[in-house]
Order: sequence, then C-alpha cells, then structure tokens
Amino acid sequence: MTRPEILVGDDGKPRCGWIGVDPAYRRYHDDEWGTPLHGDRPLFEKICLEGFQAGLSWITILRRRPGFREAFHGFEFDRIAAYDDDDVARLMADERIIRNRAKVLATIGNARVTAELVRNSPGALDEVIWGFAPEQRPRPQTWADIPAVTPESEALSAALRRLGFRFVGPTTMYALMQSAGLVDDHLAECWRAS
Repeated sequence: MTRPEILVGDDGKPRCGWIGVDPAYRRYHDDEWGTPLHGDRPLFEKICLEGFQAGLSWITILRRRPGFREAFHGFEFDRIAAYDDDDVARLMADERIIRNRAKVLATIGNARVTAELVRNSPGALDEVIWGFAPEQRPRPQTWADIPAVTPESEALSAALRRLGFRFVGPTTMYALMQSAGLVDDHLAECWRAS
C-alpha cells in the first residue's frame, strides 16, 4: 500500500502524507517536526525517544511519550544518571513505555554520558548535535527525495558513539535531525514548508 505524498486535512491545509489521519501525528507534524530544537535536556529526550523508536513506528513512541516522560522523570539526565537496579526493575514493569532492557540500559548510560559532558560545559550536547547540521538543500518534492541516512547523520552517529552513547545509529540520528529541525524535510507542497 502506498501513502499519498500530500494529504489535505479537514482544515484545508496540505500536509506531508506520512501523518495519515491520526490527530497526534498531525499535531506532531504541525508543531514539532522540522522545528529547530535546542537545549541539552530536550535534545537528550529526543536521543532517548529516537533510540526507543528503533525498529518501531514513531506513532508508537508518540502515543507513549507522556508515559516515557513520567517514567524517566522528565528526561532530567542528572536524575536518570543516578538510576540503579531498582529503577531498571521499575521501568521494566512499566507498561506505559517500551520495555526493552537494552534500550532502558542505554538510556541510563546515555544520561551518564550527557551528565558528564555538560557538567563543566552546559550546552555541550546541543553544540555536538547542532555541529552536524547540514547545509540547506533543495526542498524535497517526493518521499524519494528524503534520505534515510546522510553523511552528516553518519558523522553525528560516530561522534556520539565516541562519547559513549548507544542506540544512536546513522538512521536514528537522521530521524533526530528531522525531528529536532536540523533538517526540514516537509515536502514542497506541505503548508509547513518554509
């Protein structure tokens, strides 16, 4: 089954067709996706959620995001960095999140890396991520124009792995680049195209 490139909503606005008819996807598309996001904590949250999304659809994560935020204490990395075995057990029993032990442990490990990274240099995670923002390229006209991986997402993945991050592969990092607005992949006919 193929998705239409552009869907026109009941409000008359043309949108990227990947949102389908789901209201949560529509809000995410309209308010977040492709909008520049800065700050160590918000970007840490994006890394975590994109890591949990690996192998799943984004709508699965989006629908569970409130539960993730509550279970992981608002993605406050200093607090997560102090998690212990009891916290792992609590998270593995929490039906509101994706209960994948490797991803839970990666989130805790990534929190420790982030806490160390920004301890003496607040904004360091933001700088690392935004340091790989690509040059503006032509606006995509079709799905085929949107890559899954780019040289910049490969470089960001490698840089984060060198720092000790996990679940930050190049495809996942390209999804983060789209989500956090390092790239704007709204199709040319979408009302959000800027």
